[in-house]
Amino acid sequence: MVTLKATHIVRPAEPTPDETMYLNSCDQIKDILHTPTIYFYKHSPSLVAGDPIPILRESLSKALVLFYPLAGRLSWSAEGGSRVELHCNGKGVPIFEAETEAAVEDFGDFTPTPAIQALIPSVDYTTPIDEIPLVIVQLTRFSCGGVSIGLGISHVMADGPSALHFVDEWAKIARGAGPLVPPFLDRKVVETKNLPSSAFDPSVLRPPPTLIGEQDQLAQKMKPITVSILNLTKLQIEKLRNKASLDFDGPRGFSRFEAVAAHIWRCTSKARGHTAEQQTSLHFVADFRNKLNPPLPKNYFGNALIRVEATDKSGGLLSSSIGTACKKIREAVEKVSDDSVRSYLDFLKGLPDVGRFRTLDNNGRPKGDFYGNPNLAIISWMALPLYGADFGWGKEIHMGPGSMGFDGKTFIIPGPDGDGSFIIAIWLMEEYMGAFKKCFYDDI
Repeated sequence: MVTLKATHIVRPAEPTPDETMYLNSCDQIKDILHTPTIYFYKHSPSLVAGDPIPILRESLSKALVLFYPLAGRLSWSAEGGSRVELHCNGKGVPIFEAETEAAVEDFGDFTPTPAIQALIPSVDYTTPIDEIPLVIVQLTRFSCGGVSIGLGISHVMADGPSALHFVDEWAKIARGAGPLVPPFLDRKVVETKNLPSSAFDPSVLRPPPTLIGEQDQLAQKMKPITVSILNLTKLQIEKLRNKASLDFDGPRGFSRFEAVAAHIWRCTSKARGHTAEQQTSLHFVADFRNKLNPPLPKNYFGNALIRVEATDKSGGLLSSSIGTACKKIREAVEKVSDDSVRSYLDFLKGLPDVGRFRTLDNNGRPKGDFYGNPNLAIISWMALPLYGADFGWGKEIHMGPGSMGFDGKTFIIPGPDGDGSFIIAIWLMEEYMGAFKKCFYDDI
């Protein structure tokens, strides 16, 4: 049981601009919720020597001078269409101080269960949007002397690279390190005057496939799901890459992401027992920072992700080689270019309502289009600087996602030791998880 002891509102340490900041089309389609992550730290002399709460409060107040939009609030835009606007008003960020009789060791392999979610602040999304903080923090003390930092950052405000940039600078300030790298805050740079040369094809945003013979998606949404943590060694990943390349004669071999994502896609279809004619889609996002011409600044702060989809029939997916699935994933990624991104953003900007593109409700559950069975949604953290958030008491012993998943949601996370291994966190319907685990290892 986690007990809340106190709440501290942290505001920028210095005056910051009081303004309404522009949010671009990529920000506008993000779900109105907070992306949950968790950091665990073991007992250390530095934690004994000083109370971590004052350290977090002081360093966060300084970090919010650089990242001042995070101290603001969203509101619904007067232009309508489910769009929001950002008021940089310095209302601040809450830090919740909590404790529990549990020990860090009690969380085992840190599978993102509801027990993990209890270490991350919850948000009442029935609250008016202009009263909801854009960042929420919870420090929990464990009986063993260790602590965790549970963090939620509004997805409208930041994607993975931007959120981690904020955490990294905050931790630098806390431990007195430097130099600091301020964020690039002008989100208009994404929407330049360089108009796309081709029109966006909205058919790629069609609803995902549904199960053959399933008339009511609600029945699928209501089925119980479970989450598992699976590990892939560097050797196992290389075996998948080598298998994928056996019948592929392209100029470069398949990447680790292509091979592992294709393997997971095939295993989920097999475990779910699809018919041969069942259409299935693999959904993921591509970072377009380096796809634009010119590229976005490295410290660009916001959202710079575009949705990507690979599709096949389950029969073809399973009867063909893993290399065939890899090829479909690569073809989808290669469609992401300066022109395709600009035409996508231009299309979104012209929509009368962007609400339909928010695929999760305010509690993280799928709404509208169902991206679960027969489909899969993979989030890759492979290229992100996940580790090294040292606030003065050493680096974390674990960093991972919070317990917010839906059927088919999957994370590919690099191992914390830098040994080339992957951690796979996957949510599936309970009835299919056993078969998936068996396929996952047997078919490598």
